[in-house]
Amino acid sequence: MTAQRAATRIAVRAPLACCLASAVLAAGAGLAVTAPAANAEPSNYRFDFGGGPVEQGYTGVSATDAYSPGKRYGFNTPEHMANVPAKGTGAGSDAVRFLEYGTKSTNTFNVDLKEGLYKVTVTLGDTARASVAAEGVFQVMNMTGNGATDSFEIPVTDGQLNLLVTEGKAGTAFTLSSLEIEKVSRHPAMDPTIWVGGDSTVANYYPLESSVQGGWGQLLPQYIDPAAFDIRNMATGGQIARGFRNDGQLEAILKYIKPGDLFLLEMGINDTAAKNATSEAEFKEIMRDMVRQVAATGATPVLVTPQGRATDFVDGVHSAVDRWYRHSTVALAQEENVPLVDLNVLSSAYFTEIGPEATLALFMTGDTLHPNRAGAGELARLVAGDLARQGLLPGPA
Repeated sequence: MTAQRAATRIAVRAPLACCLASAVLAAGAGLAVTAPAANAEPSNYRFDFGGGPVEQGYTGVSATDAYSPGKRYGFNTPEHMANVPAKGTGAGSDAVRFLEYGTKSTNTFNVDLKEGLYKVTVTLGDTARASVAAEGVFQVMNMTGNGATDSFEIPVTDGQLNLLVTEGKAGTAFTLSSLEIEKVSRHPAMDPTIWVGGDSTVANYYPLESSVQGGWGQLLPQYIDPAAFDIRNMATGGQIARGFRNDGQLEAILKYIKPGDLFLLEMGINDTAAKNATSEAEFKEIMRDMVRQVAATGATPVLVTPQGRATDFVDGVHSAVDRWYRHSTVALAQEENVPLVDLNVLSSAYFTEIGPEATLALFMTGDTLHPNRAGAGELARLVAGDLARQGLLPGPA
């Protein structure tokens, strides 16, 4: 698969190389070579949002800047935007705030782009928690903390990217400090992707490279060959199966998922809480519905059971097989004939091996449920290893 993807990238670049070679030969022969038009549509952008000074190398965008075909970028409804300060430096020293939001909102920042695949990097301003949406669906879930940064790849097929920052937590400010857009390929096709759904034990924490808390979905890229799969983690803290299916996360996955992709789904921890009023039978059928919807796309759904608590030891043996509706998840995998990563059992074997004290050190201080960064890494290692064992991965990087 690595060789195939490399060949594709070489094929994409070949026409450009031929054009350059022809230009050199033409110049040597004394023929006139015409430079690209000055108003040719750019493929790469760096935007610095807000009312303050513009960072060198960026294009400044104020909340009042409306989209126009001449500029090729701007806000669709600038009357619903505001310039605000931010605590970062450089392009992060100011931001714009989205006063209207929601994945279906028309209060978007629009950028004209030729058809292709693009890498989009967003840096938020001051906000406790916010998500990023584009093309009417979520792209990045629950970015936490001032100046949080994340990237995603997105195919553009209609000539324009429509992006906004939207609700991650009610009552917080949804702000954007900077945006970078880089064309990856002229073909609007995403690489093979592992999509991840889950709760706080799976989710991303920021800064991504140095967070104290971690989710195994966040650390999974460390154990997956990047030439084989991209990783898109759509997990969020506190999530239940019904919410993941109904509130936009599954919708985003179904928009892009394709044959050859994997969908790892871990739920159950919050579903068992009385406040969420989800019986085990209801949980199982909601999970079944998601499995079938993903399978219908030609992608491969993979069920994952959650790890137990750090303190689930009896006489030196860790076991949590009766937690989190695990038995229904195992049964569902058998009934739907889909792969299962029994992380509950795999992690218990590992915790038993290292012992109670070392296990507790893999969790947040004073917290027996949520792994710290090191613990999330160990869980990610176990998930990747079992995917490889089942032939779903070419093996760890």
